[in-house]
Amino acid sequence: MAAKVTLQDIADALGVSRNTVSKAINNTGVLAEATRQKVLEKAIEMGYKQFSYANSLGDIKNPNISGKPTASGEIALFSGNFLNNSHFASTMLDKFQHEISLLGYSLTMHRVDSNNIETHTLPLSYRPDNTKAIVCIEMFDHSYCEMLCNLGLPILMIDAPVASYWKPLSADVLLMDNFSNIYTVVNDMSKKGITKIGFVGQVTHCRSFYERFIAFREAMYINNIPFDEKYCLTEIHPHGTEYREYLFEALKGLKELPELFICANDFVALDLIYGLKRLGIECPRDIKIFGFDDSPESKIMTPSLSTSHIHSQIIGYSAANLVISRIEQPDLNYRITYTETDLIYRESTKIE
Repeated sequence: MAAKVTLQDIADALGVSRNTVSKAINNTGVLAEATRQKVLEKAIEMGYKQFSYANSLGDIKNPNISGKPTASGEIALFSGNFLNNSHFASTMLDKFQHEISLLGYSLTMHRVDSNNIETHTLPLSYRPDNTKAIVCIEMFDHSYCEMLCNLGLPILMIDAPVASYWKPLSADVLLMDNFSNIYTVVNDMSKKGITKIGFVGQVTHCRSFYERFIAFREAMYINNIPFDEKYCLTEIHPHGTEYREYLFEALKGLKELPELFICANDFVALDLIYGLKRLGIECPRDIKIFGFDDSPESKIMTPSLSTSHIHSQIIGYSAANLVISRIEQPDLNYRITYTETDLIYRESTKIE
C-alpha cells in the first residue's frame, strides 16, 4: 500500500512551509491565489486523500463535486452592537458567509436591542421557521444567551459573557488566543527592566477581556513580578461613549503611574492615550502602552500602537466549521475553540 501523503510531503515537494500548505488546502488565512493554486495542484498530483475525488483544480473549485447534498435554510447572526463598530466583523462575516453559502445556507443578520435583552424577546426581523442555527457576536448578557440556548437550535458564541465560566452555556464558543502575546509582552518588557505594569479595561465586559486580564496576572506571576492593584484601572465604568471621561478621572486619581499599561483592547488604549495627553504624559516617553486586536486605528495613531493581531478570516472560517458540524452532529460535546493571534510591536512600547 502506498504511504499516505501528508501536508509536510506537499510542503517539501514545493519548497514551502507546512503552514502555507495548510492555509491553501483549508482555505484559511491570507495567501496569494497563485500560491494556493500551486499547492492544490501539487496535492492532487500527489494523491492527497482530501482531494482523492479530484482530477483537476476545477473539480476542487466546484462545491457540488464532493457529492454532498446541498443544504438549505438560514443561519441567523445576532449582534448586540452595530457591526460597523467592530473592525474585524466585515472580513470575518465575508469569510463566514462564503463558507456556509458553499453548502446552500444563507445568512440573516439581526440586531438585539436593549428592550429585547430586558424582556427576553427575539428581534422582530428573526424568522424561526427556516433558521438552522444562531451565531452570536457582541452578545454579553448571560441570561439572554441562556434563553437563546433553550430554543433547541445550534448556538455559536463568538466571544461570550464572562459568567459563562461558572455558568456554562449550551453552546460552542469561539475566541481568539487571549493569552500567549500578553505572556510574551510581560516577559520581554521585564527583561528590559520594566516591572511596574498595570491593566486597563472593564474585566467583566466579556470573556475575552477577562482572559486578557488573567493572562496579565499569570504573566506577572510567572516572571516573578509583584502584582500591584494600584496600577490597574479595571471596573471604572462600562465600556461606551462615557468611558473615556471616566478613565480620565481615574487617571487623575492615580498617585503613581506604572511603566507599562496593558489594555483590554485597542480602543481602550486610544482612550487611555487621550487621557494621558490631557495630563501632559507622553507615550512612549513617559509610559509604554500595549493594546489588543490590531484595529486599523492602531496603525495610524500617534504613537502607533503595539498590539495583538487577530485573524478575521480564520475566525470566519472556524465559525462556519463549528456551526456546520453542530448542525450535522447535534450531539457533539460543546467545544471552546481558539484562533491564533500575532504579536506586533510598534512605537508605543519603544524603549530608548
